[in-house]
Amino acid sequence: MNRLFFVIVLLHLSFTTAANFTQVFEWPDGMDFEWPSEVERTQALESGASEPDKIIEPHFMAVYRTRIFVSLQKSRRIPENGDCNKIEDATGLEVDTVGRMWVLDDGSLHCNSKLWIFDLSNNDKTNLIHHFPSSYYLHDLVLDETLNGYFAYIAQWGEEDIVVFGLERNQSWTVETPGIKLFSIALSPKDEPRQLYLSNLESNELFSISVTALHNGNLTANPKLIVKWTAVPYRMLMDNHGTMYAAFWKKNYIISWNINQPYQKRRIYEVEKLNTDWPFTFALDSSGTFWMTVFNKTGKKSSYRLLKAAVGEKPYYIRDCQTTADASQGKRQTDYSALIGSLAFFLVLSCTLNIWLTLRMRKSKNSNEKCNAGAVEKPTVQNPV
Repeated sequence: MNRLFFVIVLLHLSFTTAANFTQVFEWPDGMDFEWPSEVERTQALESGASEPDKIIEPHFMAVYRTRIFVSLQKSRRIPENGDCNKIEDATGLEVDTVGRMWVLDDGSLHCNSKLWIFDLSNNDKTNLIHHFPSSYYLHDLVLDETLNGYFAYIAQWGEEDIVVFGLERNQSWTVETPGIKLFSIALSPKDEPRQLYLSNLESNELFSISVTALHNGNLTANPKLIVKWTAVPYRMLMDNHGTMYAAFWKKNYIISWNINQPYQKRRIYEVEKLNTDWPFTFALDSSGTFWMTVFNKTGKKSSYRLLKAAVGEKPYYIRDCQTTADASQGKRQTDYSALIGSLAFFLVLSCTLNIWLTLRMRKSKNSNEKCNAGAVEKPTVQNPV
């Protein structure tokens, strides 16, 4: 079996729109990998080399147009291939504004961590593979588009460090966060001074730090305490208006909170009972749809569901002006089309009127000629002398 740690799901399964979460697809009997042949699959299942119910666990998600990408937790039941030129352990996914997917690869005992960049608009071509100097225990990333190019901010699982990668120079470095062992991260919207939000693996505390502190050459940053959660979030996501979505370790709900307002969480999704530590993974798309997988276990049986909800908000990396510009451009195109249509109508009307007047004049001229041709000249009578 060719090991690939993210699954592509085509969204043509359903496109219904609803304010609440609706189910798009369900795998009630679990998922499985795509095998070269049914014979190989049967042999692997019978020998115990593959146990899909125990190794397929969605952790990260990204959406691009009609495709969903999901990374799966690496399992010890899948033997390492030791090929450092392949993705070994995808621990973070993100798609930027120009259609590139950034994939964190935590590597293995034999291979250092890597960052892959794929061009999804060009047949998924590999644009870049950045090799980190060691295995970092990478866990989640966010992207920052600046005047100096793209930067990726990467959390290290349980480490007091942020890994920063600069695309323009293809360089990476670490910034220490003393006393804060990182777990999950999120980035504020582009239309405000950007803050990087950090969750602490060993507490329920949420911190933030200005991204400028990650660019100015300092090797140490001092995050500021923002709020205390009720649990430890393993996944955080920000939209383009400052609403943060968070899922918590071993909790059966997802909350939202507008960071521009006093802390007041709202549960946007909740299920009655879950038996998994990491039940949800989610992402926003550019049309304002919130996509989510729900993973659960009943005994030895795993089940998966794909849900969506129209929330009207877009990912954190999309500016409002981008949406406005797109709308304005669409309006201008509509106005231009209407103007061209009106001009074409009046041109056709003018041509039709000219043809009609020409025909009328010709008809009138022919009628006069006929009248003149049929007229009799009156004889001249001389006066008698």
